[in-house]
Amino acid sequence: MPELPEVETIRRSLWPRIAGARIQRVIVRERRLRRPIAADFEARLKGRRIAGIERRGKYLLFQLDDRHVLLVHLGMSGHLALKPAGVRDGPHEHVRLTLDRHRALVFHDPRRFGLMRVGRIDELIELHSVGRDPLAECWTPDTWRVLVHQRRLPIKNLLMDQRVFAGIGNIYANEMLYAAGIRPRRRASGLRQPELVRLAGAMRHVLEKAVRLGGSSISDYRDADGKPGFFQIHHAVYDRAGEPCRRCGTPIRRILLSGRSTFYCPRCQR
Repeated sequence: MPELPEVETIRRSLWPRIAGARIQRVIVRERRLRRPIAADFEARLKGRRIAGIERRGKYLLFQLDDRHVLLVHLGMSGHLALKPAGVRDGPHEHVRLTLDRHRALVFHDPRRFGLMRVGRIDELIELHSVGRDPLAECWTPDTWRVLVHQRRLPIKNLLMDQRVFAGIGNIYANEMLYAAGIRPRRRASGLRQPELVRLAGAMRHVLEKAVRLGGSSISDYRDADGKPGFFQIHHAVYDRAGEPCRRCGTPIRRILLSGRSTFYCPRCQR
């Protein structure tokens, strides 16, 4: 599933090219996404201008000139592509927004776990429980102490809780815990202040580096130009079970936490 760096990459690549674009036509070829696309979806978008693009966690918000937004979630396998308007749709391209200047914004989603909705911000219930943005805030030791206080769950589970940290998924939770030298199973409430300081720094460093490299292309992810990301080349632990740690040479271990594959170095992470 695309995580914060992948969604942010798409936002940054799209905005300079569609700023102020007018939506001239809307075609929905498949309404059966995670939630069915509303019957008035086309009517609410046609003729509107795109006034901005924001990201909240893993959601993209296309701000429209009538103070409504187009909310997009990429789900497990979705991506947005900007194409010349004359290019025919391929398989699994469920929604096409034809823009002025002979462009089209196309939503492609083979597994149909994505989401597209139009409404006011306060109408979009998906955003009501989205937590704080790891890149938009300054995470001080005091902030972290409040977050981990009396939380006995594993720190990796806390990092992936979208009600707390919006946008962090399995890949980046593994990578930032490695960078901070903390084992994924450690109880959040048991982390000491120096460890929280390291984790705060690792969180920002890993996410910013991933954004610079265009995210991680593990299977389906591509940016708005159809190009893969390159952060997967720099994965220190994710999906590297049995391979040597790049720091100490110890084989990377894989365990399951809440049903998710979890990777760590038993020597570098304590």
